[in-house]
Amino acid sequence: MKKIQLLAACAALAVAGTAMAQNAVVPVPQNVLQLTAAGTVEVQQDLLSMTLSTTRDATDAATVQTQLKAALDAALAEAKKSAQPGQLDVHTGNFSLSPRYSKDGKINGWQGSSELVLEGRDFPRITQVAGRINTLTVAKVGFGLSREQRAKTETEAQNIAIENFKQKANELAKGFGFGGYTLREVSVNASDNGPIRPRMMAMQAKSFSADAAVPVEAGKTSVVVSVSGSVQLK
Repeated sequence: MKKIQLLAACAALAVAGTAMAQNAVVPVPQNVLQLTAAGTVEVQQDLLSMTLSTTRDATDAATVQTQLKAALDAALAEAKKSAQPGQLDVHTGNFSLSPRYSKDGKINGWQGSSELVLEGRDFPRITQVAGRINTLTVAKVGFGLSREQRAKTETEAQNIAIENFKQKANELAKGFGFGGYTLREVSVNASDNGPIRPRMMAMQAKSFSADAAVPVEAGKTSVVVSVSGSVQLK
């Protein structure tokens, strides 16, 4: 009986403690400042993506598929001769086949398209391969940042953002009549123009002589890192 009474008493104390904790008033933070700072670095795009494509049209699906496969196989064979990881990566893109309908809604033929994507950091290698492929034409070209370039640039932008955050916090602290500050919480976020966004190009294979590199020109992009958080003025 005594053991049961003791357990009951402990349970009552636990309930009372929980109630007191729930009813406890959490002090409102005083002299806390919220702020955001950013660091921006402009960098040359070092990643090129070229999408080559072709279309075929015939009365039956098998013929279209065979023609697309032949064109793609020939392009792959040529591209793989110069492939090198990171410098020139080769992979197939979209491959589609769909019926063509007459005015009365009946199938009167088939049409399809196939794509080959050349991507990497070696612009001359990529453009020369694109110029040598004669079974596909250049449809889209896009530029971006390689993983290595993005990481390096983000680090530079991050250091700038942190220094800007510290300088801003220090200036605001003094502006409000305080001697300094301590960090409470902080978050860091990076952004740039994102992955490669290919743009359409009206290029025909016949526009280039054999082995002539396809002309391209990369631009610049901005990598932005923002630092936001709160500081305790003191």
